[in-house]
Amino acid sequence: MTAPDVPFLDAAHGRPGSRTPVWFMRQAGRSLPEYAGVRGEGSILHAIKQPEVAAEITLQPIRRYGVDAAVLYSDIVVPPHAVGFGIDVSPGTGPVADHPLRSRADLDRLRPLEPDDVDYVTDTVQLLTHELPASVPLLAFAGAPFTVGSYLIEGRPSKDYRFTKSMMYEDPSLFHDVMDRLATSAITFIDAQLTAGAHAFQLFDSWAGSLSLADYQRFVLPHSLRVFAELRMRHPDAPCVHFGIGCDHLLEAMYAAMPTAGPRILGLDWRTPISAARRRMGPGLVVQGNLDPALVLAGVDAALAGTDRVLEDNTESGGHRHPGHIFNLGHGVHQDSDPDVLQAVVDRVHSATASR
Repeated sequence: MTAPDVPFLDAAHGRPGSRTPVWFMRQAGRSLPEYAGVRGEGSILHAIKQPEVAAEITLQPIRRYGVDAAVLYSDIVVPPHAVGFGIDVSPGTGPVADHPLRSRADLDRLRPLEPDDVDYVTDTVQLLTHELPASVPLLAFAGAPFTVGSYLIEGRPSKDYRFTKSMMYEDPSLFHDVMDRLATSAITFIDAQLTAGAHAFQLFDSWAGSLSLADYQRFVLPHSLRVFAELRMRHPDAPCVHFGIGCDHLLEAMYAAMPTAGPRILGLDWRTPISAARRRMGPGLVVQGNLDPALVLAGVDAALAGTDRVLEDNTESGGHRHPGHIFNLGHGVHQDSDPDVLQAVVDRVHSATASR
């Protein structure tokens, strides 16, 4: 039997494939009209707890766009919600905790995650392993300790991270204990998804860019490093993606957090050119990204022009595309995005990079 063509895994390993793979962060969500038909009312966490619903939402962009990877319909606050910390996702706001984590007593509410706490997530993964084409791998994901911790400590999305940074400097012992608890949680959560059948994973450290390099190295890097190291031991062949926003000054440190053995991918937002990242970290760097999501909102012409620039940025001398590129947006799909524009982007990437 001929092995299936899996462009995502080819690119993740930096080997030539039939085309540049493409998927979108937050590809299954509010921008799709069919999403509203099954999502229902209330918190996103309620929908995630229904495996049939979560699986259907995961599959919708695969059917519509023909993307090369499915990302599990879930949320980074699922683990703290599952252990009863007291956090929910408020429509129009994001993660909200009525009683934030501000003291050591509050840490007691963040008990260690057990696989059984998220059996509905692994049930969803198992459903998807039977529904997805062999050519489309399923991506697990979790929030990195710092990003999840910032929501728990701030109590809601923040622009200045005042309470998080105050804890870092005023009670570093407590802060590291919070990070350690959340690192263990991320390991358990991703391990459960991979064991259930997911093929790769992404660690979202969306808000790490709010930190200086020195603070990142002191307070965050050791914990992210532990997440990647433990998962590499448990799942040595699973590709791992590390992503953050506004992290150009942290890229070397974020890349160093991933084990050198096995496939590792550095996610780039739209601020850092692919070619610049490879100049800094080596020509063999496998990257994911990095079309500005705002260009999708600007319409087809702007989005396709931006897509062409990203693909050109991934072109090596001699005019050949670098095999280590997974096309994505530089952040998640905006809820006002036109699905037809995203379809045009997928079609452009596939047609422009198909092997001939």
